[in-house]
Amino acid sequence: MTKAAPGRRSEDRVDPGGDLLKWMSRRVPQVQRSGGQRLGREPKPMSVDYQAAVRDHLIDLLYVDEKLAGLVKMVPGTRHLLVENVAVSPAFQDRGYGTRLMAHAEQVAASLGRRELRLYTNRLFIKNVQFYLGLGYRVNREEAFKGGFLVHMSKHL
Repeated sequence: MTKAAPGRRSEDRVDPGGDLLKWMSRRVPQVQRSGGQRLGREPKPMSVDYQAAVRDHLIDLLYVDEKLAGLVKMVPGTRHLLVENVAVSPAFQDRGYGTRLMAHAEQVAASLGRRELRLYTNRLFIKNVQFYLGLGYRVNREEAFKGGFLVHMSKHL
């Protein structure tokens, strides 16, 4: 995976004005669009300031055959790592890349000395909740959010 980590410049860094920003602006909404139909509103990832996200968060990219297939956006907390977004391009879905990105997030958490991963998803996204439960996450709580409910989940490493 290629890293786009804040505050570090290397050959692995993707320029905020380059491919990563373009991909996120185009693909993340494409991946999230079907969710918006179920919610009756735009999902949160569709209104993100991607330029700020590239600057401020850990974003690791997954390439398949030299094509950008997906990303995982992570925010380090004091004792945990928040997985804020996992997106796999529609052309690459249902091939295990979401699982691979989540396993990568676990490795990142461990490398940062974090022993817990956290995430949230909308309760209407039953497939997402089941996916995370299958990866060993547990439901911590549900929270009312914009006429629906967020499911907060975590996994101890």
